[in-house]
Order: sequence, then C-alpha cells, then structure tokens
Amino acid sequence: MRAASIKEFGGPDVLEVQEVRTPIAGPGEVLVRVHASSANPVDALVREGAANPRLPLPAVLGSDVAGVVAEIGPGVSDFAVGDEVFYTSELADGGAAYAEFHAASAAIVAPKPAALSFGEAAAIPLAGGTAWEAIVRRLAVRPGQVVLVHGGSGGVGSFAIQFARAAGASVLATAGADHAELVRELGATPIDYKSEDFVEVAREHTGGRGVDAVLDTVGGENVARSLSATRDGGRVATILAPDTALDSLYQRNQTLYGIFLTRERARLLEMTPVFERGLARPRIGKVLGLDQIAEAHRLLDAGHNGGKIVIDIG
Repeated sequence: MRAASIKEFGGPDVLEVQEVRTPIAGPGEVLVRVHASSANPVDALVREGAANPRLPLPAVLGSDVAGVVAEIGPGVSDFAVGDEVFYTSELADGGAAYAEFHAASAAIVAPKPAALSFGEAAAIPLAGGTAWEAIVRRLAVRPGQVVLVHGGSGGVGSFAIQFARAAGASVLATAGADHAELVRELGATPIDYKSEDFVEVAREHTGGRGVDAVLDTVGGENVARSLSATRDGGRVATILAPDTALDSLYQRNQTLYGIFLTRERARLLEMTPVFERGLARPRIGKVLGLDQIAEAHRLLDAGHNGGKIVIDIG
C-alpha cells in the first residue's frame, strides 16, 4: 500500500510517500480502507521527534481516519466489512493514518456520521474529540453561560465554539483579525489577540464578573491570564501546560482541567448526534492529496488555522 512515512525526524520534507507492507487485522482489530485523514499539530510534533522521540523509525504518521472496514479480526462482532467508520489512531507507532489501509482496535472505532463525507469525518476525531472532552465532559457548559475559547479559528477552537453554542452558551473567542469573520460565522464574538486584551474584553462583556468557563489552546502564561478572565468558582481547561504560578485557583475557588485525548469509541458516539442534527460541522480550510503531505505539514508549521487540512487518500 502507499503511505507517508519518515526515516528520520525533521521538517516537512522528511515525509515521503512510498510502498509499505499492508497491515492485517489482528485479534480485536479491524482493517480499514482509509479514504481520508487530516493534518494535526501533534502530527508535526511526531515528525519533529518532539512528541515521541523514541518512536521506532521508519514510521508512518497521521492521526485521523475515515474509511470503510475492509477486514475483521478475530473476536470482533460489532463491525462488518463495508461499514463506514471514523476514529483517531494511537500515537505509539506514529499514528499510521497517512496510508491506504490502517489496522485499529475495534474499541476506538465508531460508525461514521451518515450526514458527513469521508473528508468531513476525517477532520473531526482528534480536534473535535479534544474540544468535546473540554467543553462537554470537563467544563460541563450549560445554557446561559459565557465561554471564552482561545484559538477560535483553529481545529480544536472551531469545534469548541460550536459545541458551546449547541449547549446554549454565548462564546467569546480569540483569533487573528484575518479570521474574525470565520469566528463570527461559527457563532462567537471575536477578540483580536494582537490588538485587544482578552481579560479586559471578557470582564467588560460580563459586567466585571468574568466568564464561566475557558478553553485554553495556548498554554504557558496564557493559562494564568485565563484565570483572571474567569469568575470566582469558574472553570478553565487547557490542552497545553501552564508555566506560571496559578495562585488564583485556590484564592478564587477556580478549577483547572488538563486535557489529553484518550482514544475511545464512546466520545465519538456522543458527538455524532450533534453533527447529524447540523448543530456543528467541521470547517475545512484545504484538501490535499497524499502526495502533497509535505505541503500539508508546511502549512501546519506556518500556523495555518483557517480550518482543518484534510488529506484525501482516495
């Protein structure tokens, strides 16, 4: 089969499309004919050697899969050949989703939302799953609440806005000025992170009280500043580690959640009705072929965030 792999860690050009051995479905696994994948920041970190420096090389990269079950392994009874599925692969082996076929534990695989194309479905599992874990499971956003989302035009942020809106909340979202209109289309009030102080905007928007919940996608000092934008007793979730003191947590009875996405079917099943009912939809910025995988990673490295980059496997 054709797959995009690396023989060494480095920049986008270390990715090469070549013929590799097609995997088989082992016990408890399904073999999926991959129709689409997507490019995620974690894929670039794996490529650089930052996310998993002990990854055995060569390795096929990629995290998201949308495709059709081609083979059933021993012990699998809840899928059949021909089923359309989507999921996020495990990162232990590099992900291996940039390939024509992928073998995965059936426990992390879910039926693809029928209303979505393979490309749209491939844009969801990692970024959408992270946003769902934060907005729905941890922050437990409710109707009438005010939520602040950092990086509102990015993969995780764009899903987070839509999930919070579907839950009945109003949303503020930081983004660059060139993505303000996208943020408005998603249903949020944009905050230009270069020219505006999001703490001041959040406080002014809530009459000085602070927002009820924040999803931080930046990390570092942004976590502590997000606490300043949050009300007493409020909640903050972050997908990256803070690097400053967080005294506000106990002084103001706030809660901080760390978000690291585990692979599971249940979360995908929870999200599916939201997409089936049209309450959320993946925002796709660009569709590239497998032979253009290096270009997809150059866009990742440049901070492309006007929607997800989908990889059309065929």
